Amino acid sequence: MRIVIADDHPLFRMGLKYALIQQGFDVVAEASDGVSALDACRRWQPDAALLDVKMPGMTGIEVCEKLRVLHPEVVGVLITTFTEPAIVQAARAAGARGYVSKETDPESLARQLRDIVAHPDVDRLPQVDVPRLTPRESEVLPLLALGYSNKEIAKNLGVSPDTVKDHLARLYSKLNAGDRTEAVSRARSIGLLN
Repeated sequence: MRIVIADDHPLFRMGLKYALIQQGFDVVAEASDGVSALDACRRWQPDAALLDVKMPGMTGIEVCEKLRVLHPEVVGVLITTFTEPAIVQAARAAGARGYVSKETDPESLARQLRDIVAHPDVDRLPQVDVPRLTPRESEVLPLLALGYSNKEIAKNLGVSPDTVKDHLARLYSKLNAGDRTEAVSRARSIGLLN
């Protein structure tokens, strides 16, 4: 199996390359940033691209999104230490086919890669529990994040402050939050707010 690897940490990239070669993979190219990774995929047409989530120039998530459009035959797989729900959601939306921990051992990595490439239509990203908000709650939440008071939210939406209070109570419950700050923080962590 032909693989492009991309990570901005040279020592990790070297260890990853060695581990993959030991597991029988053909590492056809390495990249230290997202732009170079995308170029390597265009040039080498690998079976898969193993991409760090956070790289300079273009993130691994952005590379997956470009691969899905420009080179759909290349399976984009993210390798990362980040497990925040918002990152997982963004990876899924970008078309990443796998999400592998940097803490995995070489044998497990090889197994996962082979399985992902053999069955690219199976969603192997971690499942994220994102609460469903009503349309009104979806309008209240960004105003809450901007620091608006209940009166300001009510005026902005053309409703009473008591109605806003009811929406906030439901938001706090859905987000398992005790106050405004916690609600905004949790909403950001699961991708409900940018």
